[in-house]
Amino acid sequence: MRIAVFSTCSYDQEFLEKYNTGHQLIFFEQALNLDNAALTKAFDAVCLFVNDRGDKDVLSALAENGVKLLLLRCAGFNNIDLEAAEEFGIKILRVPAYSPEAVAEHAMAMILTLNRKTHKAYNRVREGNFSLESLMGFNLHNSKVALIGTGKIGKAMYKILKGFGCRISAFDPYPDNDLRADGLVYAGLDEVMEDAEIVSLHCPLTDQSFHMINEQRLRYFKKGAMLVNTSRGALVHTADVIDSLKSGHLGYLALDVYEQESALFFHDLSGEVIQDDLIARLISFPNVLITSHQGFFTQEAMQQIAEITFSNADAFALGKAMTNEIKP
Repeated sequence: MRIAVFSTCSYDQEFLEKYNTGHQLIFFEQALNLDNAALTKAFDAVCLFVNDRGDKDVLSALAENGVKLLLLRCAGFNNIDLEAAEEFGIKILRVPAYSPEAVAEHAMAMILTLNRKTHKAYNRVREGNFSLESLMGFNLHNSKVALIGTGKIGKAMYKILKGFGCRISAFDPYPDNDLRADGLVYAGLDEVMEDAEIVSLHCPLTDQSFHMINEQRLRYFKKGAMLVNTSRGALVHTADVIDSLKSGHLGYLALDVYEQESALFFHDLSGEVIQDDLIARLISFPNVLITSHQGFFTQEAMQQIAEITFSNADAFALGKAMTNEIKP
């Protein structure tokens, strides 16, 4: 097939070319949107990432151009209008899981960095400052952690947290029986968050989970608690989180995702003035750590993304069973 690949960075092209199973790939650096949808003319399929647009208007343009397949090289699909895709006869295939350990390990790295302030210590020592003032952390052992979502990534995170000796409780509409058997206690969302010292989000973005962390929910956190989000930016109401940081109720914030990240993440804006006032305010806090959707970014994950993406493409092209198809 002839496949248009959007939101391409150098590493995307490297891994997709390496594991290509015989398709013709054309790479575009820009994210797919209505303005550039015309580029998809004469393509059989389009390959998208997390910040590409897949709303009804864009899908209509793709269908007019003859596109029959959307290959998502990610697990989330909140940016895709599934009903519109079905209406236009466009099949959607995703990568449901790629090295869940990668994201869980990144979440743990952010927790450790914020807690023990290793990023600050690194900069201090390089400047000849060997003082320990303001670098005090807390023991993760015996800390109460609220795990929100226990899918593949949440499950991997549970194992890491358990290794640190944390007291873990979880919320998930579909509890994992293996984790229950291992001793994980499930409870309601508010109950799990109550007096939590660390809240780690590992759930998809849906109508029900949109802004699930807001002013009301933040009140359940223990004063000085840490919030970690490596899932989807819109799980968190950013303005409410900023207010909680300003008041001192929320003690730490770790974000690998951001609600308005599509205009920022995966781009070098170091020579520009950031126009997003909310992220500019977040960056100003000394107790906030932000990475730009880096959690998935390991060699193993990139290989799995490429291999599964081409497996999906081959299944469609050959008329085989499409196990990773998404339907409304």
